[in-house]
Amino acid sequence: MVGNSSDDPFAIDVAFGVGQVEDIADLISMKNFANSEFCPRFISDEQDFSRIGRQLEGRTVVIVSTTSRSVSRQTLAMRTLLIARSAKENGAEEVVLVEPDLYYSAQDRGPRRDLGETGFERDDADLKKFDGQPFTAKLYAQMLKLAGVDRVITVHNHSHAVQKMFKDIFEGEFYNLIPYDIYIDYLKNSNIVTYGPEGEGLALCAPDQGARDFVKELYNRLGLPKAKFILLDKERFGEREVQITLHRNSESTFEEIRGHDIVLLDDMVRTGSTVVKTCQFLKQIEPGRLVFGVTHFYASEEGRQKMADTAVNEILTLNTLPTILNRDEQGRLRRKMVVLKIESWLARQLCEILDIPSREGTSLYQIDMSSKNPRFIRKIWSNDQLPELHGSS
Repeated sequence: MVGNSSDDPFAIDVAFGVGQVEDIADLISMKNFANSEFCPRFISDEQDFSRIGRQLEGRTVVIVSTTSRSVSRQTLAMRTLLIARSAKENGAEEVVLVEPDLYYSAQDRGPRRDLGETGFERDDADLKKFDGQPFTAKLYAQMLKLAGVDRVITVHNHSHAVQKMFKDIFEGEFYNLIPYDIYIDYLKNSNIVTYGPEGEGLALCAPDQGARDFVKELYNRLGLPKAKFILLDKERFGEREVQITLHRNSESTFEEIRGHDIVLLDDMVRTGSTVVKTCQFLKQIEPGRLVFGVTHFYASEEGRQKMADTAVNEILTLNTLPTILNRDEQGRLRRKMVVLKIESWLARQLCEILDIPSREGTSLYQIDMSSKNPRFIRKIWSNDQLPELHGSS
């Protein structure tokens, strides 16, 4: 298992989760030539001349690719292509790409109806949004396949067009992992929301059509029969303006969830416009707490500013975009943000997909929370309670 860089903490933690004992830096060298060209090299025994070009025979190479604060997605994508080709040209039997936030998924269709299967009838207005640009998600998939990638694993991809196209290009070897069990475990075993033993006082909310299937399935798996479930509709007016209404088929009304703690869930957030508008709308029914749960958090400056709004009590997110762990990246939101680190969960899923034994006894996730968050619990050790330290400090 390797990463896009030899010191990517996310890739290192996933590798540890599947039981890899070698450091990534001991498996692959991430060289750059003087002309700035990237040239990855799988490290071999310098004295062995018998297996030149065949050192990876019979091996599965897993590339873990996450975003970075300092390197663009374009650069990371190109690095993935070269690492995959390097693996295949040195005998690897299989190359697997693990990309928790699949690149170019926002560019999920083109300017013609044959460029992207959307699950809805595309009108001229939708076609015009993509006028003049490429169907980049398809190009990326084709390039990955050409480079030697055999399977692609991602987390909570929102695009029907991307899912359909990746499944076609990779002949079914595309895995879109939905983190239901992570959200369920945290909602049930933390104090982020308060509710009765059968879910009394709790409501889950799907903010728009794209989130409905996910939130409905999460609600069913939660197993709290007295919890409520509401569906909302949003209508966009321009890039930033949205109008929120109750969906006609919502299982609960606004009056039925008055005073409930509400968890609003979605797959991703960029500008935060819809989230804040929805929470401001829901404030009118006098809820308990309003929590926003999201898988992919793009910590843009605009998003940080908007979601600092008092209508959002707390933000629950995963680290599919690892930069969100940085306190500067969180900005003022660190006071109401908790990040669930998913490397252990992802390692379990990877072991199952590759049919290899998984490590026993590891937790689903780790919790990362600033001490500025009111729910942060500071553990103070007395001298006779200090934990034993191992290794250098």
